[in-house]
Amino acid sequence: MSLLFTPFTFNAPNGPLTLPNRIVVAPMCQYSADHGQATDWHLTHWTNLLNSGAGLFTIEATAVSAVGRISPGCLGLWDDATQAALGDKLHRARRLAPRMPVCIQISHAGRKASSAAPWDGGMLIAPEDGGWQTVAPSALPHLPQEAAPTELSLADIAQIKADFVNTARRSHALGIEAVELHAAHGYLLHQFLSPISNQRTDAYGGSFENRIRFPLEVFKAVREAFGGTLGMRISGTDWVQGGWTIEETSELSVLIKQAGAQFVHISSGGVSPQQKIPLGPEYQVHLAKAVKEASGLTTLAVGLITEAAQAEAVLQRGDADLVALARSFLYNPRWAWKAAAELQGQVQASSPYWRCLPREAAGIFGAAKIGMR
Repeated sequence: MSLLFTPFTFNAPNGPLTLPNRIVVAPMCQYSADHGQATDWHLTHWTNLLNSGAGLFTIEATAVSAVGRISPGCLGLWDDATQAALGDKLHRARRLAPRMPVCIQISHAGRKASSAAPWDGGMLIAPEDGGWQTVAPSALPHLPQEAAPTELSLADIAQIKADFVNTARRSHALGIEAVELHAAHGYLLHQFLSPISNQRTDAYGGSFENRIRFPLEVFKAVREAFGGTLGMRISGTDWVQGGWTIEETSELSVLIKQAGAQFVHISSGGVSPQQKIPLGPEYQVHLAKAVKEASGLTTLAVGLITEAAQAEAVLQRGDADLVALARSFLYNPRWAWKAAAELQGQVQASSPYWRCLPREAAGIFGAAKIGMR
């Protein structure tokens, strides 16, 4: 049997979580929330992806506070209103799809907050134009022409840690099975990790041990509050000389494993416009492999893995334990169905779809009984 279509189990404090296969829908920002609240766009989007046949669906980067949003349209889960909206849309979507475990990526954008949506240019929005003052480990802007963020005080750092815990607890209350802390792509936790963005001189900056202090504190606090499957997304490298490295990523992965992580999700880049990313098929897989070998922690590979044979090969080589896809699922929400047909796997789908399969895909829905009238 294809490795891609074999089950995988995470062992979390509150019990095991078994995925029916090793395909993960990666988090994808939709920039379509209303003051942090999920909308009908999310209902349609989530219902579609919950019918994708993947083993795990991950909700997009979800802000732990209003100022932690990437854009004014970003999803949040920080108060009763955002919890009610997210819960309503998620519960309705789950009723309209086969049972699939759900993960939520929780995040604070730091100095990359208060930005326009990508289709509106993605640049920093000034407070007088509807944005807000951003915060960061150090008062260094992401782009030279942007206004500088406010350097976080120790009290601010403690409050943001509490915000992550609050969002994790609200996730549990909504029946979400897994949480992924976002420490990648140049957002706040990554900003603490990287010497490019973190030039503090106190206990939260300077040495490796100091730069990882806050992300590790956040992880441990969330681990204490959330008994489900818990992991972290980390940029394996900044792709900039003198930046965060794969060796540091591997060492941090060992530490979060010791602190109770079930997985690490390896991406890259995002903290500096000076990055030089060698884009190409599977361009980040070698980073996942390095982390898996160094830490022994369950590892997700992501990044231009677009074909079923590619995903299968990543697993067969032992480079990662699961494979995550993002834009491929936006382009083709039934990507896993096609992969199952190619690799002789099986997926779940809602019964109204059972009669849609072409002959070459017959059998991917398993023992589904289809009558005709």
